[in-house]
Amino acid sequence: MLQNTKELYGNRLAALDGEVGRVKDFYFDDRTGALRYLVADTGSWLTGRLVLLSPHAFGKLDQYENVLHIKLTKNQIENSPPIDSHRPVSRQYEIEYYRYYGWPAYWPADQTWGMGSHLVIVPPPPEATARSPRPTYAGRHLQSAQALTGYAIQTVDGAIGQVSGLMVDDRSWLIRDLVVEAGHWYAGKQILISKLKVERISYEESKVYVNLTKADIQQTLENRAVWPSGDNHGMEKLIG
Repeated sequence: MLQNTKELYGNRLAALDGEVGRVKDFYFDDRTGALRYLVADTGSWLTGRLVLLSPHAFGKLDQYENVLHIKLTKNQIENSPPIDSHRPVSRQYEIEYYRYYGWPAYWPADQTWGMGSHLVIVPPPPEATARSPRPTYAGRHLQSAQALTGYAIQTVDGAIGQVSGLMVDDRSWLIRDLVVEAGHWYAGKQILISKLKVERISYEESKVYVNLTKADIQQTLENRAVWPSGDNHGMEKLIG
């Protein structure tokens, strides 16, 4: 099932032996579109510490109670490798993190873990068992979903709105679509634009470039049924 990241923010996180906080953000890989980590707000439990949770740990998402179940104990999370919230996520940190939990790595040959409808993972490469003398940063490809909010959607012939969320598959945890607030261009309604239509994301300009024209989008909008803006049953349109 597809979930809007915007609707997941603030959801409670339930470990095997109690609550550990709430969903604060997601880090996604801008090469593959995979959500790599959930960023947890642990409140007063682990004050001042950034806690990352991999989709490997995700259990059932209870939409009625707004709870994401985590297949870890509080003690496991508390004793996981700490990370500096002011620096990018390094490959060395990820090696420590994945070794601590005993999970296979995702990074050999830039694998995604969304092949088919289930999480697909591969074993870590031999070099992942030893520290590299020079730090490499996975963070250059890991981006904040929250930070992407408000980025302008730039078509071939002009802007059409802003990113308000990401539609992700809650089994593979791959991004499928961008949720776009079309603003006055389309009567303030929301549309979906397929990730496959994204050419690039410019973090310097705060823009998402898509290989569509305004006419392409308008034609698709006119040929599909409309959901009222804000309706909880779904987004208004699907592009691509």
